[in-house]
Amino acid sequence: TSREWAKRIQHDWKLLEKDLPASIFVRVAEDRMDLLRAAIIGPKGTPYHDGLFFFDAHFTSNYPSEPPLVYYHSGGLRLNPNLYNCGKVCLSLLGTWSGSGCEKWNSAHSTMLQVLVSIQALILNEKPYFNEPGYAGSANTATGQQHSVEYNKNTFLHSCRTMLYSLRRPPEHFGDLVAGHFRERGRTILAACKHYLEGNMVGSEVPEEEEVEYDGTGASSSSSSSSVPKKQEVMRVDPLGRRTMFIDNLKTLFEDLLMEFNVKGADTRKFLEDKVKKNLPAA
Repeated sequence: TSREWAKRIQHDWKLLEKDLPASIFVRVAEDRMDLLRAAIIGPKGTPYHDGLFFFDAHFTSNYPSEPPLVYYHSGGLRLNPNLYNCGKVCLSLLGTWSGSGCEKWNSAHSTMLQVLVSIQALILNEKPYFNEPGYAGSANTATGQQHSVEYNKNTFLHSCRTMLYSLRRPPEHFGDLVAGHFRERGRTILAACKHYLEGNMVGSEVPEEEEVEYDGTGASSSSSSSSVPKKQEVMRVDPLGRRTMFIDNLKTLFEDLLMEFNVKGADTRKFLEDKVKKNLPAA
């Protein structure tokens, strides 16, 4: 009945209010309890880090007998095998991908909270290349890892483009969240771009700025006495030589992000100073 349907959705809302992670934000439509919009922050250590990704969900009249319908705001970009540029979200829990047992929707136990957490953990992961059907088998091969590295670089570029898209055309009622998020995270995102431009792996940990000195040539040196052991440093560096296109694209995106973050009030002073120094004529 409609009363049971409404009661179940209210139960979902209570779970969201109680247990929603700090990195996921949700807003219900003012006049439609069956519609909600969620913003998910990309997890650290992944090519999605610090990004904002928006999803709409619709509780159909058959809910919870069937899972909610979920749409991804792609901006026309395909940044994950499970997130189509048409907005489709492939996830076993949603019935849009194969699965078994607890991976599938259970009308008695599955919840909207579970859907959102699954998207963040299972889709926006460290190595999304292996989400592609048939590719998981190559995860332990050198070729598979190389393809994964390349995929992550392209994914980060798309994540940056998604940031720009969200900054310039924020979803309705989420303008303040978008502005506040990038005002807070802008400095971190720009530092990550610099880190990747130096040849470090996308998703690798970015050293504290105070410990890193840029010499303007793309090289860096650390003044910290607790530097990363050499073996780990080698593991972090991009092993592939095909970086020209990635660098060119990231340089362009960096400049665009710098301007947008600056407008939103992010701490961009160091990067603007570096830009001025770079453009000064040689003495």
